[in-house]
Amino acid sequence: MNLLERVSTLIRANLNDLIDRAEDPEKMIKQVLLDMENQLIQVKTQVAIAIADERKLEKRYHENQDAAKEWEDKAGLAVDKAQDDLAKGALERRNSHLSIADGFKQQWEEQKQQVQLLKQALTSLEAKIGEAHAKKDLLIAQNRRAIAGKRVAESRAKVSSTNPLNTFRRMEDKITDIELRAKATEELHQDTLEEKFAKLEKDDLLDHQLAELKAKRDAAKPEA
Repeated sequence: MNLLERVSTLIRANLNDLIDRAEDPEKMIKQVLLDMENQLIQVKTQVAIAIADERKLEKRYHENQDAAKEWEDKAGLAVDKAQDDLAKGALERRNSHLSIADGFKQQWEEQKQQVQLLKQALTSLEAKIGEAHAKKDLLIAQNRRAIAGKRVAESRAKVSSTNPLNTFRRMEDKITDIELRAKATEELHQDTLEEKFAKLEKDDLLDHQLAELKAKRDAAKPEA
């Protein structure tokens, strides 16, 4: 991947998407910024080299154009002096310089396009770096809040799964059950005692009634 492709990839990269896919977003932010800063240095260097090459090509183009003009003037001078052979030689030189000039012009035009692309990449990358720096602290703070929130949620989930209140409720239910059983046992015991005393009272009543009946019977018997 050449420099422009790498820069284009960095420019197109969505910082939020990179963070979402990263295991350590904070580390990813710092790494992305470092990559961008390194690419920026390379782009600046390449822009400077490309501009220098463009100026060299432009210079060589104009030099050959000037040389062609000089040989054309010499050809004209030779014609004025009726030296056609010399004029032809001068024209041949002119044509050679014009051909070379055309080649340099084509390379110069191509180099200008390359310089323009590099300048655009440089501007875009600088803007992207500025945006990343502006968002860095915000994203790091947001990520740290998210991590803290996740830990709180996990802690709550653990507490919910082992809620002490649930244990207390079970203990309360067990104690209530024990109390109810004890009360039932006591009531059963009380019922038995009441039944026994009721039987004693009934037997006592029957004994009293039996005694009265016997007394009446004895009183009713004729005297011997």
